[in-house]
Amino acid sequence: MKGLQSMRIRPRRQILNVWSSLLASCYRDGVWIWGGRAGSNSISDAEQLLCILYPATQIESFALHDPDQVADDVREALSPLGRRIGMRVLDVLDDYLQRYERDGRPIFSADSYLRCFPGAEPTESQRALDVVDSYSRSLTLCLAGLQFLGSLRGVGARQAEWLEGTIEPVQERLNRRLTAAMVGLVRSFVVRSVDPATPDGQVMLSMLNQTESAPEAVVAAGARKLERVRSRLRRDVTLTKTPDSDLEDKGLLFECGWSWGVVRDAQEIDFVDIPLSSSKGHAAGRPYLYFTIAALDGINDLTQPRTRELDLLDVEQRRLADALQLRWDLAQRYWSTMARFGSGRWPLEDIPWRTADGEESDYFSLCVSALLIQDLVARVVSDDDLTRATPIFDQLARRGRVTSRLTAHDSARSLHVPGVALPLEGSEIVDDGPRLYWFVSDYAPMLLKRTLQAAQLSGTLTTRDRLLELAQKTMDHLERRAFQEGPAKGLWDDADRYFAAESTNNDSAAYPFEESDAPSWYFTERIIECLVVAERAYRDPPLRSPTSASRSLDLLNEADHLLNQRFLELSEKDHTPNRRALENIEKKLLRARAFVEERPGTAHSLCADALRELDELDFATRDAMRGE
Repeated sequence: MKGLQSMRIRPRRQILNVWSSLLASCYRDGVWIWGGRAGSNSISDAEQLLCILYPATQIESFALHDPDQVADDVREALSPLGRRIGMRVLDVLDDYLQRYERDGRPIFSADSYLRCFPGAEPTESQRALDVVDSYSRSLTLCLAGLQFLGSLRGVGARQAEWLEGTIEPVQERLNRRLTAAMVGLVRSFVVRSVDPATPDGQVMLSMLNQTESAPEAVVAAGARKLERVRSRLRRDVTLTKTPDSDLEDKGLLFECGWSWGVVRDAQEIDFVDIPLSSSKGHAAGRPYLYFTIAALDGINDLTQPRTRELDLLDVEQRRLADALQLRWDLAQRYWSTMARFGSGRWPLEDIPWRTADGEESDYFSLCVSALLIQDLVARVVSDDDLTRATPIFDQLARRGRVTSRLTAHDSARSLHVPGVALPLEGSEIVDDGPRLYWFVSDYAPMLLKRTLQAAQLSGTLTTRDRLLELAQKTMDHLERRAFQEGPAKGLWDDADRYFAAESTNNDSAAYPFEESDAPSWYFTERIIECLVVAERAYRDPPLRSPTSASRSLDLLNEADHLLNQRFLELSEKDHTPNRRALENIEKKLLRARAFVEERPGTAHSLCADALRELDELDFATRDAMRGE
């Protein structure tokens, strides 16, 4: 491992480096070039654009809308776009919206992100299937785009001549896409009842029953702990209902979350007049951990206070937003309860996590950890939960070879290359085609993002320090996986170079994309998300320990008392350097008093300096008296 200095996360510098590398890779001769390693599709192209637009709308100092206010280092990183960076970004955003709209109907096809195993190819109809990832990315992109347009309007009040007639068409397309994405997410939410006697029920019980209790007792305990979630799912979740779910029978287990797309037989949404509100769904009626996290991340942007404050939503969208926020809350509560179920060892601590279909992977444990942290972010957090979750992150980092050495023929390699293959149940009924798969290879970025979020939440110095240290090591791992040369230099993911050991279990046969020196926007955009989270975490005031604050206050009182004694010895007409020195010490102590609660370490240092200077003045006075 490199030294600590090399591992430090510096969000501003790293985001600007990505921006420079991105434009070197995909902006030539004034033309934006879509597509990366996975080709061009509605998700990859949104991820590519979000690499710029997301930080520009989340971090004030990265704002691009006003050419007169763009920071110098930001202007330098984006210099290929010219002086009017905001207008050029607006052009690219509009280009994306038009690429993925046909006759006013937004397109959410996953296309080249959908794969099947060797010997088969997806049909054209299968490539056109919508997936939750596209809905979620579009939600984030459209909200960022609407916020960006609002900022441009403010500039346009002064420079209307170059904005006239430009914003309105883009805003209309953004709103159409946003509404459709929200409808897609509502209709992709699923609640599934599971009989404890079935194979799926037995797997769920095996994860919940960490104390070898009677199965009936575990089912009853689950019913009690999840009663609030169950009753709200039964009573409050309107607009769509999942077919065949039975929430009345407390003898049944259940799970909730998002499937990979619109669920088969999902009910129509009758108050929105768009094709997606009534189109036929194909996804199996069961939740996927990965797609649940993807949906929650998108909806999280929707629930932020600024979305309401900026009045970004119309009446229909607000109704859809309320429906999504309810599902967002219940899904987080459900998985957070499942992760910590029982009075003994948490199910989450029983690594790897097994999903109801019997599949198990360290990736699924990381997903459930992410869902737990997402829930803790949304409500009052217990430091005990964070302290207990920290060793889980450490263990997952080691097991995933993020902080430990990759061995020869290491099976952990498949977590990153090619990633975990998720079968999209129901995709095979489209044109009688092959079963499609979704490959997820974001193990390290997900670990980094959730570790940073946990560190931001922690109120315990030792826990926060341990989480930040893990985050720094994970960032170091990711930096090593960036391309070192070629057209994608400075971008991700050069996993084949990093994981140089031979693949095992015929991983290469299932590799989702051809080896390429093109950037993965899927991976690079997730690094950007991590850096935005890091920027937020660093902007929070530092943690203080009660002992540090108490010690600082002791020093402050001592220094203040000694300073008052020195002032008693001065004449009001004394304008010597001695008085000026005491006045400077007084200013230092006033600053220390202002910092003592929020920054006790800084206050401690100021008080120590003041005491040293007071001692020097006292020594000089005594020495002068002895000389006389």
